[in-house]
Formats: sequence, structure tokens, C-alpha cells
Amino acid sequence: MTTIEVFADVSCAFTHYGLSHLAELRSARRLDFVLRVRAWPLEWVNDRPIDPDAVERQVTALRRGIAPDLFAGFDPEVLPTSSIPALGLAAAAYETDDETGEAVSFALRDTLFEHGRDISDPSVLDDVATRFGIDPPSPDAADAAVRSDWADGQSRGVVGSPHFFTPGGDGVFCPSLEITKGEGGPQIEYRADIVEALLAGIVE
Repeated sequence: MTTIEVFADVSCAFTHYGLSHLAELRSARRLDFVLRVRAWPLEWVNDRPIDPDAVERQVTALRRGIAPDLFAGFDPEVLPTSSIPALGLAAAAYETDDETGEAVSFALRDTLFEHGRDISDPSVLDDVATRFGIDPPSPDAADAAVRSDWADGQSRGVVGSPHFFTPGGDGVFCPSLEITKGEGGPQIEYRADIVEALLAGIVE
């Protein structure tokens, strides 16, 4: 099975849309690939915590423009104080197999964006881990796994969340969206041409 690597933060609204959209296309077209979602911790990249107001503006732009049915339970008040524990849990899930890792990566984002739960809360992470039969990593193990992904992403030229890599090694930032800055927040357009180019690289 083909593996697509995605470097991303679990609190990134653009990633939630991008992964959901790609999964929908995979199902509709019966494509055979798995998404290996790796950590790109924006709080470390930017050297500051995630800004709830910025994420809220992203969510508003996405719902207004191209994703009216997503982010049903989004609440900026429950954005995680840190995404490292959740990213570490996803990394631990991939140690079982890629399918489990992908499922946990999606579940964490659904828990945050669709159900409005704080994925930095250990009890919430325990619920996700139990659902998929995995053991949450220790804080040290989570930190080490996230740092490893972050270092690998830096060496491969990751520029932001999400950054996709096809099997041939070609990387593209946020392939489904054209994002520009506007006075009231980001302006977003869907880029079908780039999505189709990414899918072409997957199925070659």
C-alpha cells in the first residue's frame, strides 16, 4: 500500500480540512493509500502557544468558503494548551501499524474540531487511546517522538502545516487550499489542480 507522509499540527484547522477531504476522495475513487501523519508542532516552530483567535479565523474562513459541514463542535476555549501529548499519542499509534496511526490521527482532530474536547486533557487522550487499544506514551516518550518528527521535517524542507510528501519524495504545502491574508482573516480558495496533481503522484 502506498504511504503518504503529512507533517502537521493536530490543532491546525487547515490540516483537519485537508486530511478529511483527501480521505473522502480516497473513498470515492477507491484509491489505495494510507496517510502517515507526523508531528509538526507549531508551538515549537513559532516559539509560542497556538493562538485560539487565529485558529477561529481559519475555521470561520473554511466554513464560509469550502467546508460548511466541518468544525461542527469547534470551541476556541478548548484548544489545547499544548499539542505535544496528542501528537505523541498519534506517534505511538503508528507503532502498531499505519492504519491504526491514521485512525488515531483522524480521531484526535475529530475530538477537537467536531466534538469540542480538549485534547491536552489526559482523560480525553485516554478515551481515544482506549478506543483503539493502545497505551498512551509517557510525557518523555511523547516529547522524544515529536522532536524526532520535527527534526526530520526540518531536514526535508517542511514549510508549514500541513505539508504532504508523495512516494517520490515531492513535497507540497497545503495542497487543497490557496490561502491569502485578508483584513478579516484568511481568504481561502479550493485548488483542484494541485489536489489532482497530488493524487496523480499517489497512484502512479
